[in-house]
Amino acid sequence: EVDFWIIPIIQGFVQIEELVVNYSESSDDDKSSPETPPQESSCVDDLHPTFLVALISRRSRHRAGMRYKRRGVDKNGNVANYVETEQLIHVHNHTLSYIQTRGSVPVFWSQVGYRYNPRPRLDKSENETVSCFRAHFEEQLKNYKKQVIINLVDQTGREKIIGDAYLKQVLLYNNANLTYVSFDFHEHW
Repeated sequence: EVDFWIIPIIQGFVQIEELVVNYSESSDDDKSSPETPPQESSCVDDLHPTFLVALISRRSRHRAGMRYKRRGVDKNGNVANYVETEQLIHVHNHTLSYIQTRGSVPVFWSQVGYRYNPRPRLDKSENETVSCFRAHFEEQLKNYKKQVIINLVDQTGREKIIGDAYLKQVLLYNNANLTYVSFDFHEHW
């Protein structure tokens, strides 16, 4: 009887837009060469296809907090500042979905202090982290079946300790449904 008074809320973002692609307004460079015969469209929608695009982001209620104050994983496998973003595209009666998740590196770590970019530190040993890391990725794999992990941590600077701990946990977990990629964007900046 109290459901009437309860309002479900998400912390996130939703935007839905309709996009029309007009291929007839292409530049001369985009048009086919004189040797290429013109292509006839198979249906009217191919001339100006309409795409419905939706972007939905949901932030987890577990371990939400300020940057530098909430980091790593907890004893239940929840990572700090976890966000799931889904992109949906609907065109020609087909709907495509792409889901990306992001969150803090799932090891026990923190940054102490209020100064800009405080040095990270590991708070628990490798052995103490294993079960929580496993809990995090078991939940991820239950929801998404396979995952590609893209580690964006600075691989040579002050964040190296976190990146090394992350890789070590992935190797210990040794799950065929996880693909680990380390991309140091600091190197490509």
